[in-house]
Amino acid sequence: MDIRKIQAPVVTETVKKLFMDMNYNIGSDILDALNCARENETSSVGRNVLDQLIENHKIASSEEVPICQDTGMAVLFVEYGDHVVMDGGSFEDAVQEGVRQAYIDGYLRKSVVSDPVFDRVNTRDNTPAIIYTSIVPGDRIHILAGCKGFGSENMSSVKMLTPSAGVEGVKKFILDTVKYAGPNPCPPIVVGVGIGGTFEKAAMLSKKATLRPINTHNPDSRYAALEDELLGEINKMGFGPAGLGGCTTALGVNIETFPTHIAGMPVAVNICCHAARHKETEI
Repeated sequence: MDIRKIQAPVVTETVKKLFMDMNYNIGSDILDALNCARENETSSVGRNVLDQLIENHKIASSEEVPICQDTGMAVLFVEYGDHVVMDGGSFEDAVQEGVRQAYIDGYLRKSVVSDPVFDRVNTRDNTPAIIYTSIVPGDRIHILAGCKGFGSENMSSVKMLTPSAGVEGVKKFILDTVKYAGPNPCPPIVVGVGIGGTFEKAAMLSKKATLRPINTHNPDSRYAALEDELLGEINKMGFGPAGLGGCTTALGVNIETFPTHIAGMPVAVNICCHAARHKETEI
């Protein structure tokens, strides 16, 4: 396979369009789930909330305005082909510039501060983005991206379970995390679960899980069944749309896994609000 050159400005423009698009246009998987939930919601207040959410998505798309005022922190999962050479700049700089342009030119709220504890000064362009890069065979760059609001991010959690906890321990931790979150993450929510790896790997997997279309299942039938079971249990909690009661607390539960150490079973839960902004593309 020949080496393929990709111009850095192409990456910048691609990333810019990606983040503007996801802030204006909800994914079809989420919109379909909201419409389905509207038909099945038993609470009249819940149905009214879902009607408003669906109408909000229509307005955001037609007028090209943000779905939510919290336009999130940019997170990208990149599969970088080993036969790709960046020309005209570095890949990192090109991505950050794309995010910067999207949030400035797209009139998206800038929510990133430069220091997490002391100064907390706004960077004024929503950078730096968080980039997870994997080197893969090929001459393409695949980008899966999301912008994560912190009303739901703050409700997320990770726990280092031991193998003796078993599947029941995994289920309890996930359900306890969602129950503790209650109405705070703007339900109906998407629940991303990462199991395995190490402390940080489980957390990363849980974030990536929130970006997976909710009309898909884990390819392992055991985890697919667990996704359905957890979704059913979460919706029995009764928080409902906007936390005002109903049978639609979550739209989906996505589980991603990774091999882990014999002595551990890390589990992370990343909760995402109903906006669930995610898009992917390939260069």
